[in-house]
Order: sequence, then structure tokens, then C-alpha cells
Amino acid sequence: MEPRDISSTMSELETGDISTSLATDLSISAEDESETDRRRDRKSFHQKQSKITKQLIERKQMIHDLQLLKIELSQKALIIDNLKAEQVSKVEELEERLADSQHQKQILQAKLEAQLNIHKQDSRQRQQRLQSELDIIVKRQQQLERTNAELQRRAGDVRSVLRDLELTETDYVELRAHSEEELSLRDYVALKLYDKVRPLQIELSDLRGWNNTLEQQVNTYKEDLARLQQTLTTEHNARSELETKCQRLTLELADTKASIQQGDYKRENYDRVKSERDHLEHDYMELKKQHTYLDVMYKNTLSEKEDITKQLSTVNQELSLLRQDKDYLHRQLNDLTGKHDHSESRLRDTTADLENAKRAREELYEKYVESRDRYKAEYESRLREELEAIRLRTDTEVDKLKTTTREMFERENRNLRENRDTALSEKDRAVAAEKECSAKYDQLLADLRQLQMTSDSKTSEMLGEVRMHKFEAERAHMLQEETLRNLDKTQVELDKHRQKIQVLTKEYYSMQTSSDRKATELEAQISELRAKLDIYEKLEKELDDVVMQAAENDNDETAERVLFSYGYGANVPSTAKRRLQHSVHLARRVLQLERINTSMKKELDNNKTQMHQLGEELSSATSLLDQAQQPYNYLIESIRGRDGQISKHKDHISTLEKDIGRLKQEREELIQARNQMSADLERLLNQREEMAVMKQVVLNMSQRYQPRVSGSHPGPVHIEKVPSPAKTHTSTSKRAASSPTKHHSSDSYKPAPTIFTSKDPPRWYSRLKEQNTSERSRYSTVYATGT
Repeated sequence: MEPRDISSTMSELETGDISTSLATDLSISAEDESETDRRRDRKSFHQKQSKITKQLIERKQMIHDLQLLKIELSQKALIIDNLKAEQVSKVEELEERLADSQHQKQILQAKLEAQLNIHKQDSRQRQQRLQSELDIIVKRQQQLERTNAELQRRAGDVRSVLRDLELTETDYVELRAHSEEELSLRDYVALKLYDKVRPLQIELSDLRGWNNTLEQQVNTYKEDLARLQQTLTTEHNARSELETKCQRLTLELADTKASIQQGDYKRENYDRVKSERDHLEHDYMELKKQHTYLDVMYKNTLSEKEDITKQLSTVNQELSLLRQDKDYLHRQLNDLTGKHDHSESRLRDTTADLENAKRAREELYEKYVESRDRYKAEYESRLREELEAIRLRTDTEVDKLKTTTREMFERENRNLRENRDTALSEKDRAVAAEKECSAKYDQLLADLRQLQMTSDSKTSEMLGEVRMHKFEAERAHMLQEETLRNLDKTQVELDKHRQKIQVLTKEYYSMQTSSDRKATELEAQISELRAKLDIYEKLEKELDDVVMQAAENDNDETAERVLFSYGYGANVPSTAKRRLQHSVHLARRVLQLERINTSMKKELDNNKTQMHQLGEELSSATSLLDQAQQPYNYLIESIRGRDGQISKHKDHISTLEKDIGRLKQEREELIQARNQMSADLERLLNQREEMAVMKQVVLNMSQRYQPRVSGSHPGPVHIEKVPSPAKTHTSTSKRAASSPTKHHSSDSYKPAPTIFTSKDPPRWYSRLKEQNTSERSRYSTVYATGT
């Protein structure tokens, strides 16, 4: 029995397939194995009794070490499975993020292209609009400069004439004697100004005198009122004193009467009391007279006081009226002074303008004199022509009259001899004809006078038109100055907007370069992830092929052989799990998109309300701006267009900044995931090296005992674990991964069951054996010395 046990242990050591899957119902449990070992030990113990050799001790030690190694390997295998599941879930999350980032990248590229096209079109339209506006402004400026030059030429004479408009009375009388047509422009303006200002000055001086007299009267009334009040107070004091005296005397009288009623006082003091009584009666009568006099005086003073109060009320009314008149006159005076100051300021402005226009006055005056002489010559020539025509008409008519009279006289001389009666009739007829001629002559004189009057009216109208043109020239000059100021402001604003556009273009190009850089980085990451994804897809395809091959075979052993040949028992993600994970991720994505959709709807509603409010404000602002007149209208339109463009650029910049922030966050998340994956891979590689070392130790130990039992077995015996159904389902959460580790820690003294088979070793065992031959010598020497 002893060599049999040793051979079984050697066959266990020679096997290289040490799997870490849980046992199924087909495998031999650890309790059965321990019972068989105990039975063997008991038999050997009964056979040999107390003969314990060194080989049995080594065998038990080795069995114990192997059980510990199996437990450790199972724990490590579970850890590896958990890490693989975590890596698979992370890879899937990274794939989803990659797909999202690609989708967002495409969206951003489409947005950028659309916005670039829009900006190009807007910039072209803006340049065309600005060019057309500048051409219009240049043409308008040239036209205004020409009109300004003409109006300055025309206004030069008026400015030179309108000086020293103050007149004295003698000058006014002299100018008033002349007619308005004979006066010059300066004299006419001075005369009208004197007519308007002189009565106001006279009225102002009269009102000032009247105001002074009224103030004097008010002062006298105030003094009289103060004096009467003083007298009234003195009389009040005297009356109060007399009343107190009267009350005292009445009290004394009552006391004396009370004393008189007593016993013998009348007889003893009769004379004295009578004298006193008489004296008191005399005093009482005098006091009564004084009281009546004072009452009369008091009534008189009251009546006088009432009269004075009435007079005072009337005086106060008059004073209030005078104050109102004074305020009214003061207002009129202020208005007149304001008008006078305004006129003086205008006169100063006109004098300043005239002084500024002195340089160009001479040339303009020469041109004006030439034009005036030309018009005057034309007017005189027309008058001469008309007078000559009238004179020719009169001469012809007079000649006709002379000829008719001559003929008439000849006819009369001939007919007088024949018939005097006919002569008398002819004489009457001649007198009538003479009257008709005189009437015609008077009519011609009236026509001549009417022509003179019309010529005078035309000259006055021409002068009025010249004045109107001068005023229009001044107004046009002011408009031109305003337009020049507005043009300067618009040029400054144009420069500011150009600088802003340059800054925005620089920022846009910098953002574009940063986005291109980030896009290249993302493409590199995407390429790396694609390579990893291709590897996992290839692995999945291989697994699908293996599953299909195993399903085609009817024999279970051949199917299991096919599966074992491709690493059956390892934690490789299956398609069902992948589909479940895809469905879970898709559900999460759908929920996330629904949340985003609801938030976007809320933002859209808020934006709609804001747009409605902004539209109302914009309509009100546009209505106010549309009411503006030229030349502000085209400036407002240009500023409005620029503001719209600036707002568009700001919105575009804000969206790009948001996209950049989001891309930065995604980049940081991807970097964290990459660092985590690299750490996990390093941990896996370290664990793989430890597993390789342990496998090498087991191989070295098996090689030590291989020559002893080489003849008993035709081929190597493999120890394999049958995978349980629960092992095929990989856990994705850390809770599920931690539960089997706890189970194994609780059953740390129970080794995993094994199955003895006589099959060829798998491919991965041969590859691992070839890789570890180089390190065999080092570990074999170490463990050989240790044993």
C-alpha cells in the first residue's frame, strides 16, 4: 500500500493544470478525500504499527503545503476574476464615453462649420453694407461741403453788415423818416430791434418807479400801523389799571358798609364817615366819569382799530396785488433780460462768426457786388426797355393825335366856310377826343406808377428771399457741424468695433487652435481605445467560434475538450452578459437623455419667455428709433446692425466656452480612467508574476519526484477542477466580488476537490512552461536548499 500512496502523490505533483474554479457535483469533495487518506493511514498504521518513516512525514508535509497553495491560488484566482470583471466594465464605460465623445465631436464640428459659414456671410454683408454707407456718407459730406461753401459766401455780407445795432432817438427818428425799401439790412434790423426793445425799456422804467412808490407807501402804512398798535396797548394798560382801582374801591366800600352796620360806629364816626362818604362819592363820580370817558375812548379806539384793520386788510390786498404785479413784472423783466441776453449772445455769436468770416468776406463780397451789378444792370435794362416801349407807345399815340387834330383842323377849316354848325359839332367831337386822350394819358401814367410799385415790391421780395436764404444758410451750416460731429463719433465707434472684432478674431483663432489640439488628443485616445476594443472584439469572436464548435459536437467530452483547449473556466465576458450590460447602459443613457430633454425643454420655455420680453422691448426700442429723423436714422441702423453682430459673437463665444469646459471635464475623466486602467494592469501583471513563480515552484517539486515513478504511468496525470455553473457568471459589482473571498477565508483549511484525468496538457500550459524554463534554475536552487 505504501508505494501506491507515493505514486499517487507523485502523479498529483506532476500535473501542471491547477485550476481555481469551484467544485461541482461531479467532483470529489474535500471530506471524501480526507476520509480516504485517514483510512489509508489507519491501514498502514495497523500493518506497520509504529514504523513511521521519513517518506511519510515528507508526504504529509507536502500534502499540507499543496493544500495551502491551492487555497491561496483559489483566492488569487477569485481576485483576478474580480479584477477582470472590473476591467471589462471599465472598458465598456470607456467605449460608451468614446462613442459619446465622437458624437459630440461631430456635433461640434458641424456647429463650427455652420457658424463659420454664417460668420463669413455676415462679414461679407457687413463689409458691403459698410462700404455702401461710407459711400453715401462721403457723397452727403461733399454735397454739404459745397452747400456750406455757398451759404458761407452768401452769409458773409450779412454778418459784416449786422454790427452795432444800438440806436439813439435821433438815429431812430432819422431812420423812421425813410421807407423800408430805402433802408439797408443793418438799419432795418436795428429799427425793428429798437421798436421791440424801446417800449419794453420804457415800461420797465415805469414799473420800477411805480414799484418804488408802492414800496414807500407800504413802509408808511407799516409805520402808522405800528404807532396805532402802540397807542392801543397803552390804552389797554390804562383801562386795566382803572378796572383794578374800581374793584379795590368797591371792596373798600363793602368793608365800610359792613363797619357802619355795627353798633355805635355811626354815632361815633358819623362826621368822619360822612366826610369820607362824600369824598368817596366824589371820587366815585370822578371815577365814573373817567370810566365813561375811557369807555367812549375804548369804543372809539375799537372803531378806529376796526377801520385800521380794514385799511390794513385793503393795504395787504393791495400789497399782495402789488407783489403779484411785481412778480409778474419781475418775470417779464427776467424773460426780457433772458431774451435780451439771448439776443446779445446771438449777436456775439454772429459777430464772432462774422469775425471768423472776414477772411473770405472780400472775395464773396466781390462776387456779390458783381452779381448785384449784373442783376441791377439787367433790371435797369429791363426798365429802360419797358420805358422805351411805353414812350414809343405814347409817341405814336401823340403822333396819331397830332395827325388827327391836324386833319380835323384842316377839315374844320374847309368845313367852317361851308357850315359853322358842323364846325361846332366837330369841335365837340374834338373836345371828346381830347378828353379820351387825356384819360388814356392818365391811364398810361397809372400803369407806369404801377410798374414802379411792382418793381419796388419785387425788390423787397428779393430782399426777403435773400434774407431767407441767409437764414437757411446758417441753419445748413449748423446741420453740417452736427453731421460732422456725428461723423466723428461714428468713426470713433467704428474704430472701437474694429478693435473688438480683431480681439474676437484672435480669441476665435486661439480657441480654434486649442480645439484642434484637443481634437487631436482625443483622436489619439480614441485610436488607443479602438485598438483595445479590437482586441476585445477579436477575443469575443473567438469565444463565439469556440461556443459554436462546442455546440456542434454531440459528445460532451469532445465539447469540453474544445472548451478547455480555449481556456474554459477562465472569467471571459460572455455575450449574454454583454447584452445585459449594453441594455443597462442603454437604459441609463435613455434616462439621462430624458433628463437632458426635460431640462432642455425648461430652458427652451424660459428662453421663449425671455425672447418674448426681449421682442417687446426691441419693438418699443425700434419704434423709438424709427421715429428718429435724418441724419440720425442711418447711424442708428448701422449701430443696430453692429450690436446684433456683437451679440451673435458673444453668444457664439459663450457656447464655445461651454463646449471647451465640457471637453476639459471629459478629458480629465478619460485621463483618470486611463490612469486607473494602467494601475489595474500593473497590479494584474504583478499578480501574474507571483502566479508564475508559484507554478514554477510546483513544477520543480514535481520534477524532483518524477524519476521515481516514471515507469508506473504511461503518460502524465493532470489534476483539473470541474468548473461550477456559478463560475460562468462574472460579477460586476464589488459586493459580489467580496463575498466569495469571505467564503474562502472561512473555509481556509478545506482544499479544493480534484479530478484525476489522463489527458494531454493544454496549450497555455506548454506556453507557460516554455516561458518559465529560463527562471527554473534560480527558483529550483532556492527551494532545493529550503527542503
